Amino acid sequence: MAEPLFNRMALIGLGLIGSSLGHAIKRANLASHVAGSARSAKTLETALKIGFVDTVHETPEEAVKEADLVILCVPVGICGPLCARISPYLKQGAIVSDVGSVKTAVIEACAPHIPPGVHFVPGHPMAGTEFSGPESGFAELFDNRWCMLTPLPDGDPGATDKMVRFWQGCGANVETMTAQHHDIVAAVTSHLPHLIAFNIVGTADDLETVTEREVIKYAAGGFRDFTRIAASDPVMWRDVFLNNKQAVLEVLERFNADLERLTQAIREDDGEVLYDQFKRTRHIRRGIIDEEKS
Repeated sequence: MAEPLFNRMALIGLGLIGSSLGHAIKRANLASHVAGSARSAKTLETALKIGFVDTVHETPEEAVKEADLVILCVPVGICGPLCARISPYLKQGAIVSDVGSVKTAVIEACAPHIPPGVHFVPGHPMAGTEFSGPESGFAELFDNRWCMLTPLPDGDPGATDKMVRFWQGCGANVETMTAQHHDIVAAVTSHLPHLIAFNIVGTADDLETVTEREVIKYAAGGFRDFTRIAASDPVMWRDVFLNNKQAVLEVLERFNADLERLTQAIREDDGEVLYDQFKRTRHIRRGIIDEEKS
């Protein structure tokens, strides 16, 4: 087995992503020791019992001591205050990263608290399920999924390279890009679909002519997919939309314009517009499937 990339690392937050990282780290021997921290004593007890961490700590300050890598697996809204808390306890030469699906806001909130001699390499694994908690994690979550890294312009290339190797060791494909570009990509591929899912499930629930029993009983594949997405952690997604506001609003404006065009086509019995749109998007979907197979 290859030598570990890190001697000691700390996972702050032990929900789906944190626990999955713990399992993936153990599978690939990426760290000799994994320290974990979470707010709940029950979560800490469960994590230690499952075994994806070696030690648990009631405070993040304690967990990060002597860690060569610290990964913040928490909602993006608390990344800044968390960095401020752990800043005095970070080891010289350590790498700090995160898993948030917003990058510009996280960098603005965290970078001022990263001490000299500590490297900040923000990241975003584009993987997840609707489940949460330490029992929900599994090593395969990141396999063949994309992880985007958004290194700072003046960041250390060696630290970025090490994080590339870390995520590859977790099974992910890795891409680097600017934080601004990441936030637009995430708004299109993840944030907007989640917003639509939250809204459409709420709309179905609000329709007085359709009972909740009927929604559950007759839910077809498409609606079931929406309900799965809409079951995602509400705290995490609240923070995502508030912290990626500009990119989401930009994409949402375009989406609303396209939706209005389809609404008008239905109203005016314009089958050609509908057919052309469905044909174009069908072609895009086939391209996505082909890309996944390659």
